[in-house]
Amino acid sequence: MVQAGLCIYDPYKRNFVMTTLNLGNLATFRLVVQRGSFSAAADLLGLSQPAVSLQVRQLEQFLRTRLVERTGRGIKATAAGIALLNHSDRIEQVVDEAIRSISEFSDEISGTITLGTGATACIHLLPSLLQRLRHEHPLLRVGVTTGNTPDVVRAVEENRLDMGLVTLPASGRSLEIMPVMDEEFVLIISRAQNEGISPATPQVLHTLPLIAFEAGSGTRDLIDGWFSAGAMNVNPVMQLGSIEAIKRMVRAGLGYSIVPRMAVEHSADSEGLSVHSLQPVLHRQLGIVMRQDKILSKGISEVIRLLHARASDWQYPEVE
Repeated sequence: MVQAGLCIYDPYKRNFVMTTLNLGNLATFRLVVQRGSFSAAADLLGLSQPAVSLQVRQLEQFLRTRLVERTGRGIKATAAGIALLNHSDRIEQVVDEAIRSISEFSDEISGTITLGTGATACIHLLPSLLQRLRHEHPLLRVGVTTGNTPDVVRAVEENRLDMGLVTLPASGRSLEIMPVMDEEFVLIISRAQNEGISPATPQVLHTLPLIAFEAGSGTRDLIDGWFSAGAMNVNPVMQLGSIEAIKRMVRAGLGYSIVPRMAVEHSADSEGLSVHSLQPVLHRQLGIVMRQDKILSKGISEVIRLLHARASDWQYPEVE
């Protein structure tokens, strides 16, 4: 996004005054209204609250009108602010189209893409894809942010992320949702304890100590649903937010877990673990989410292409 705007010094006001519309300030204003406070927008942007307030104030000075006002419930847009919001999406879209049109004259894929995804995909899926992107397109930069599906979807809606790779189903306002791959979940247990768990059904597993993902996550809901479908409920002995922490606890013989197969795809990832298919099989679907008005730049198209290629070429180790 273009951040620069031309300023001149006003000796009467003793400060710098914007003489052109600053697109960065416009994006900040939109985020302040969406989140309802300067502090919430500052947290998301990684800026101080005074810096965010200054950007909105500069935009008001340039437009010579109040754009936001304080209420008992936080910040809301004035009538002028609402009018500006109605134009802001089109302004950004036109700028994106202009940049994309100019980039068509170059064979190089360049620019910056921001991608949000879950921690597991970030650790076990993206490194090889990003390595390939860097090798084939050294001028393309990809920034990655981790979070759960609702947070990533919200960031895409608010245009803070270009795209998200999330667990489906996902929903949101004016989003394009593109399924990419189906992924199986598997049982992992310490190799030293690899006895008496065949077949790996809800009825067999519910009596054993489960080391689970933390409650409230989409992955945990999926696993709980698998047990419920088998008329079984489980009470985990541990609930952890990190898949690497889960695998470490399982290696120590403190229980078993159910994890995405990408987390144990390579021998180094499954060291000390025995991996088993579940009965019945449990899958999740990963998909790409983007705003419907997002311009498909060469860089975004290349990321999508490589994700689809990774899905079609996916090779898993044999499981017991």
